[in-house]
Amino acid sequence: MTSGQKPRPRKQARGAAETATKQPEAASGEDSAKPAQAAQIPTPREVSEKRGEDRRQAERRQAERRQAEQRDVAEAMVAYWGHEAAPEHESSSDEEGSEQTWGDGGVSWGLPAEPTAEHARLAESPGPGSPWRQWGPYLAGRQWGTVREDYTADGDAWSAFPFEHAHARAYRWGEDGLGGICDRFGFLNFAIALWNRKDPILKERLYGLTNGQGNHGEDVKEYWWAVDGTPTHSWMQWLYRYPQNEYPYQQLRDENARRGRDEREYELGDTGIFEQNRFFDVMVTYAKASPEDLCISIRATNHGPDPAPLDLLPQIWLRNTWAWGRDARRAHMNQLLPPTLAVGGMEALEVQHGSLGTYYLAAEGAPVMLFCDNETNAVSLFGAERNTSAHPKDGINQRIVHGDTQSINPFDEGTKAAVWYAFDSVAPGQSVTVKLRLSRQMPDSNTFGPGFEAVMKSRRREADEFYGKVVHLDLPDSDRHLARRAYAGLLWGKQLYRYDVEQWLEGDPGAEAPESRRGKGGRNTTWRQVSLADVISMPDEWEYPWFAAWDTAFHAIPLAHVDPDFAKEQLVLMCREWAMHPNGQLPAYEWEFGDVNPPVHAWATWHVYRIDGYRDREFLIRVFTKLLLNFSWWVNRKDSTGSNIFEGGFLGMDNIGLFDRSAPLPPGFRLEQSDATSWMAFYCQQMFKIALELSRYDKAWDDTATKFLEHFLAIARSMTSFGSHEVSLWDEDDGFFYDVLVGPDGSAQPMRVPSMVGLLPILGATEVPSWINEECPDVTARLRWLQRRRPELVGPLLFAKGQGGRKMLLSLLDPERLRRILERMFDPEQFLSPYGIRSMSAAVRSGVTTVIDGRSASIEYEPGESRTGLFGGNSNWRGPVWFPVNVLLADKLRTYGRHFGDTFTIEIPTGSGNHCTLVEAADMIDRGLAALFQPVNGKRPADGNRIEATDDPLWSEHPTFSEFFDGDTGEGLGATHQTGWTALVAHLLNPRLPPDPRQRGWA
Repeated sequence: MTSGQKPRPRKQARGAAETATKQPEAASGEDSAKPAQAAQIPTPREVSEKRGEDRRQAERRQAERRQAEQRDVAEAMVAYWGHEAAPEHESSSDEEGSEQTWGDGGVSWGLPAEPTAEHARLAESPGPGSPWRQWGPYLAGRQWGTVREDYTADGDAWSAFPFEHAHARAYRWGEDGLGGICDRFGFLNFAIALWNRKDPILKERLYGLTNGQGNHGEDVKEYWWAVDGTPTHSWMQWLYRYPQNEYPYQQLRDENARRGRDEREYELGDTGIFEQNRFFDVMVTYAKASPEDLCISIRATNHGPDPAPLDLLPQIWLRNTWAWGRDARRAHMNQLLPPTLAVGGMEALEVQHGSLGTYYLAAEGAPVMLFCDNETNAVSLFGAERNTSAHPKDGINQRIVHGDTQSINPFDEGTKAAVWYAFDSVAPGQSVTVKLRLSRQMPDSNTFGPGFEAVMKSRRREADEFYGKVVHLDLPDSDRHLARRAYAGLLWGKQLYRYDVEQWLEGDPGAEAPESRRGKGGRNTTWRQVSLADVISMPDEWEYPWFAAWDTAFHAIPLAHVDPDFAKEQLVLMCREWAMHPNGQLPAYEWEFGDVNPPVHAWATWHVYRIDGYRDREFLIRVFTKLLLNFSWWVNRKDSTGSNIFEGGFLGMDNIGLFDRSAPLPPGFRLEQSDATSWMAFYCQQMFKIALELSRYDKAWDDTATKFLEHFLAIARSMTSFGSHEVSLWDEDDGFFYDVLVGPDGSAQPMRVPSMVGLLPILGATEVPSWINEECPDVTARLRWLQRRRPELVGPLLFAKGQGGRKMLLSLLDPERLRRILERMFDPEQFLSPYGIRSMSAAVRSGVTTVIDGRSASIEYEPGESRTGLFGGNSNWRGPVWFPVNVLLADKLRTYGRHFGDTFTIEIPTGSGNHCTLVEAADMIDRGLAALFQPVNGKRPADGNRIEATDDPLWSEHPTFSEFFDGDTGEGLGATHQTGWTALVAHLLNPRLPPDPRQRGWA
C-alpha cells in the first residue's frame, strides 16, 4: 500500500463485541456442567505460540486479500485503458512490497501494460525537485501589473508597473516572456523576441489592456496557442501569431475606451491587421535530450501574400536578485570565442550562476550576440541622473529598433543576451528556422546535426505514444485533438509563482514600501506567512497569472489524468503552512488572499485519489488533516450565529447577487447564503467520504467520519427547514432556494434572484457505501443511535433497493424538492442552454427589482460580458455558462442517478415529454459542455463571431479555451486562455474514471 498501512481485518471491531456477548450463551449449554478442573489450562508458552500463529494467519489472509485487490485493480485498469490482457502476477511474497507486481514501474495510476517513454520519465520524477522537472514552461505570461510588483501606497497594481515600463524596468519577483522556459526557481530564463521592423518596440511579451482600459476589465490583445506538451516537459510546442504591420497599441486603447459595457470588446482581429493573412506564425519547440539538455527550434512562416522582413531574437537572461539589497551576489554571462569555442558553424555564450552552476547556450549559424544587463533604465523611466548599469534592460530593444550601438555592452557580457537572426525578406509561404541548444555541456561538433534532429523526432513520437494511452482511442479525431490541446494548455499554464508577503509588506532595504502598506487595512497584511516560490497551475497565463484556490482544485482533475503526482502536489501546496493561514483559511488570490473561494478542495482531493487508482492514502491523510483546520475556520468565521447557515461572501461567483456580497453590509445586517450553506454541506460530505476511506485502514478515523456525518445532518436540517430567524432558505411557493438578508431587528428578506445559488443545494449528495456496516461499525452504531434517538436529524438519509441490498444516500434535498429544482434547471426558458446550465435564469431577461433597506436594487439576465463594474467587470455570473459549477452539478446528478436508478426521471427539456434518468441528465450536461468546442457546419460555438470562427484552417485548427461562455450562443468570453478549469473538457471526453474493482460502493 502506498501509505504503508494495512487494511483492518474485516469485522475486527465487531469481533470483540461478539465475544463479549456470546460467552454467556455458551455457558448455558452442556459444557457448563463439566467440572472446572477438567478444563485444560494452556501454559504461557502455548498461549504465546497460539497468538503468534493467529497473527500469522491473519497476515496471510490480509496479504491474500491485498493480492486479490491488486489483480482486480490491474484487470480493471486493463479494461479502462483498452489493453488486451493483464499481466500475470505470480509473486508469492506476502510483504507490502509485493504490490509492485502490478503497475507500470512507478507511475501513480499504474497502467498494467508496457509504459511509454514519458510514463517512465514520470516514474523517475515524482516530486518537484526531480531532474526532469527542473526545466519547464514556468516563465510567466505576464509579470507587469501584478500585486507582487506593486509597491505604491494606493495599491493600484495596474498603474504601479504598467506595460510601458516592462521592457525597461527590472522585475522584483519574477519575469515574463513569449513562449518561454525557465528553471524551477526562475534564475535563468529563455524566451523569444520578434521585430517586424515596423513596431515601436520589440515584441518581447504579450500586450493587453489593464482593468481600467478595457470596456470589460483587463483583456489580452494577442493570439497564441499552447500546441503540445508532455508532463515532464520533455516535449513542448507553443505558437504565436505575429502581425507583419505595426501593432496597433494606441488604436486598441482608444477604441476600447470609447466603447461602453453594453458593447463588445474590440479585439486585435477587429483592427484588420490580419487581412490577407499578413502575419508570421512563430512555432517554438523544445525537446529535452536529457533533463538539463534542451534542444530548441524556432520556425517562422510567412502566411501573407508578399515578402516580409523578420528579426528573430531568442533571448536568455538572469532574474535580477542582486538589486534589492538582500543578496549582493551577481550572476554572469558572456560570449564564447575561439579558442574556447572550438567548433565553427555556431555562436555560443556561457552562463555562470551561484545556485545553478554553468550552462551554455549555443546558436546554429552566424547570428549576432547582443548583451546588456537586467537592470532598470531609471534615466528613461523616472528621469534619474544615472543608471546602475551603463547598458540597462532595454539595451537590446534600443539597438534593434533605434540602431543605438551604445546601448549594448561592447565586451559581450552581461546578465541579459539576445541571439539576433535578421531575415530581410521571407517569401510568401516560406519558413525560416533557427536552432539553439541550452545545456551544461560545452558546445561541440555534436551540438547540432543528426543528434539534434533525432532528439526532436524521438520526443515528438514519444508524446504521440503518451497521449495514445491518455486520450481514449475510441474518441473521434476532432475530440482527441481537443483533449490534447486542453492538456497542452494546462501544462503550459504551470508557472513559477514567487511572493513573500512579509518582505513585500516591509519593502527592501533602501526602498521600503509605504507606511500605509504596512498599516492595518493594507492589502494582505494579515497573510504574512505566505512565502511561495513554487510552480503552480495558473488559471490563465495573462489575465490570471496568479493562483486562485478553487481554480487550483478544478485544475487538479484533468491534470491527474496526465500527471497525478503534480496534481496531488498542487492540492497539498494550498494546505502547506507557507500558503494556508494559521487560522485554517486557504488563500483566495493575490489581490486579496482573505477573500473566500468555495470549499472544493476535499472534492478535488477525492477525485484525484480515484483517478490515481485508489492507492495513495498518504496523500489523502496529508490533505485531510489540513482540511480539518480549514473546515473549522469555516464553522468559526462564516457561521456567525452558530445556526449552521453560512455567510461566505462572493464565493468566486463575482456579480451574481443584487449587490456586492463581499462588501460590508450596513451595521446589523447579515446575508445568509444558499450557496455558502450548500458548499458547506457539500464540504461535510466530501470530508465524510474521505474519513470513511481512511477508517477502512485505521479505526482511529471512525470518530472523524461520524463528526462530519452529524455536521452534515445539522446543516441539512437548518437549510431545509428554518434559518437563524425561523425563515427558510427554501421558498415553497417558488420551489427554489434563495439567499436571505437578515436585518438588525431580526426581520428576514429573501433575495428572490433565480441564480446558481439556488441550484447549488444539488451538490449536497453523496452515497454511503454498504461496506460501512462491516468495516466501520462505530459509524454504523452511531447512525443507528441517531435513527432511534434523533429521527428528525436523519431525514437526509435516503434508502433505495439495489443489487446486494439497500443503497443509502445522504442528500440535502428530498426527492420532491430535487424534482422542483430540476424542473427549473432543465427549462430552456430558465437555466438550460444548449451548452450547459446558465448561472442565472433567462426568465429574468427583463430584470427583477427588490427594495433593500429602503433602497431599490435590480438585476437581470446577462448572457454575455458583464454590464456592471463589480469585480472589475471582467467576469459575469448573471447568465453565462461556467465550466466548474456545471461539472459539479453533473457529478452530483450522476450520484443521484446511481441511487434512484430509473425510478426517478425528469423531463428534458422541461415540458417536452422526453423523460431521462438523472445519469442521462448528467451526460447531457457533459455533452453540452463538450459541444462548445465541437464544430457545427465547420464552426465551433465557442468561437462566436470572432476571427477564430473563420473557415481558414490557419484559425480553425486552434481551439480557444475561454473563461466562461455566452448563455445563449456559447461564445467564449472573459479570459481567452483559461485552459485551467475549462480544460475539464478533456476529463469529460475521456471515460469517466477507472472502475473501482474492490466493489466498495464508491463512484
